[in-house]
Amino acid sequence: MQILVINCGSSSIKLEIIEAHTGKRILTLGVERINEPSPLLKFSDEPAPRECPESGHEAVLDFTFPILLGKIDAHQLSAVGHRAVHGGAYFDEPTIIDEEVIQKMESLSELAPLHNPPALAAIRKAQVFFKEIPHIGVFDTAFHATLPTRAKKYALPKRLTDKYNIRRYGFHGVSHQFVAKRAADFLQTDVRNLRIITCHLGSGASVCAVEYGRSVETSMGMTPLEGLVMGTRSGDIDPGVMLYLMEKENLSTQEMSNILNKESGLYGISQAGSDMRDIINSAAEGSEECRLSLHVFAHRLRKYIGAYAAVMGGVDAIVFTGGIGENSSIIRHRVLQRLDFLGAVIHEDKNRDLDMSPSAPVEDISASHSRCKLLVVATDEQYAIAQQAAKLIAQKNKVNTIPLIPIAVSARHIHLCQETVEALFGEGYQLTEYRPLSQPGQFACNETLTLIGPKNKLEKVRILGPTRPQDQVEISRTDEFFLGIDAPIRESGKVGNSPGITLMAQNGHKVELKEGVICAWRHIHMSPEDALTFGVKDRDVVEIAVDNQERSLTFGNVLIRVSPSYKLEMHIDTDEANAAELTQGATGALISTDVSGHLTKRKTRFDNL
Repeated sequence: MQILVINCGSSSIKLEIIEAHTGKRILTLGVERINEPSPLLKFSDEPAPRECPESGHEAVLDFTFPILLGKIDAHQLSAVGHRAVHGGAYFDEPTIIDEEVIQKMESLSELAPLHNPPALAAIRKAQVFFKEIPHIGVFDTAFHATLPTRAKKYALPKRLTDKYNIRRYGFHGVSHQFVAKRAADFLQTDVRNLRIITCHLGSGASVCAVEYGRSVETSMGMTPLEGLVMGTRSGDIDPGVMLYLMEKENLSTQEMSNILNKESGLYGISQAGSDMRDIINSAAEGSEECRLSLHVFAHRLRKYIGAYAAVMGGVDAIVFTGGIGENSSIIRHRVLQRLDFLGAVIHEDKNRDLDMSPSAPVEDISASHSRCKLLVVATDEQYAIAQQAAKLIAQKNKVNTIPLIPIAVSARHIHLCQETVEALFGEGYQLTEYRPLSQPGQFACNETLTLIGPKNKLEKVRILGPTRPQDQVEISRTDEFFLGIDAPIRESGKVGNSPGITLMAQNGHKVELKEGVICAWRHIHMSPEDALTFGVKDRDVVEIAVDNQERSLTFGNVLIRVSPSYKLEMHIDTDEANAAELTQGATGALISTDVSGHLTKRKTRFDNL
């Protein structure tokens, strides 16, 4: 499946025709310095660049697309994939572009003034020249839709955050998602088994905590200005500094914005430019300002890595990507110093001698005794966009052609291993059945326990059988606050680095669990036959559309669990059921997370309750 990928930036355009399943480039085109006189077009099949007679995005595209159509068979194209930077609260997945989508993107332009307007110009022009195929927007913010509320929220008045949708959105999501998956493939495991910190370092830079395949923290916020020190952007700054400067220098908001976005960062500290290569060279020649800018850049990133390791309770791999991340051994060396406490130890020779090549898109620069893998991964945002566009095209006709899924409410409960059962009830004790559960072979037990947390206790919490290899306590968000516990949202069985709790039986016996308390990730049990019917596989993440009497809503980030012993059923906790006003017998329709065009009609979303 061939996809035309258009990545339109503020001063450049990249066009590539990509075979989505293999990543093979059929044709590429690069245009630099679009706003300067006579921009140059560089086609991969031509020895010399072409000169465009006019500057500006629209003029360049008007000149470019007819040439492109003369070189290809347009009937071979299945779709046009557009990189879109800011999706706001509207778009958390690849989306088929229509006029409604364009209008929503236009409303977000003030949040990404350097990126969304050029992307929109490219979309409108491409729709004129490629009328017969779908156009798909792939949003930089989409991967970060899984950020928990605590990571998205700014401590501002609710009346303002609600009115203007002020929250942290994150960026570079296409790259973070792609390199996390590529790193997991290199380590020969599923990305959903790993805690990865991905560092996308270029003129724009951000870092992301990818916990078991989901973005749970990222350094950029409502705009691409927050976070790391960047080429010309300040990154994190005390808001009081901006107020102070605006008052002392009598600056307008636009003038302050120019300072923060175009005059700060590496450029502002070094006064030698924004290119990391130039700064490193000047630092080697003795420039103290350039040396300082390197120290500040590395310090800020190292600080974020430590923070994100704490957020995830550890880290299995740290990934460097982007122009700086892939090519600067000096930056990698500076950032990775003194991370031994994380089990992250760099192999200096591997790092210094590294030379990335297309045939080796992942390189390991870890020392042999490093518990945390240190990887350099080549990002490929164009290929990632082509993959997501192709997947959407392949699945867009599957919606509402598959059976409805029964929805069950899962109350707080406990799973125990046999050792813990005996510690609470006596040697050789076996759990007794109170009643069978909907899932074959599982049952609610007569035995109940009291959960004793730091703040309060919950009595008569039922144990579910049979016993399991490890202890696990599943509670709701309301229970979490009542007990005084900060429980992560996890799939069942993923209890590593989760909080512990005290279990007490009616006989007074107690067991102190060191870990095991989670808020269960909403999930669907299904058999392998069901999985074939729905076109999914074990541990896929989907969306479920639910219609009740009052409103339509969509549950996002629903985990698929497949086993021959499972009966088709979706499980949500009591908080979610109450918030959604679901009644007994509720059902939902599976919507692939890559399918769009239907969710925009729904009134409510439940993503991270």
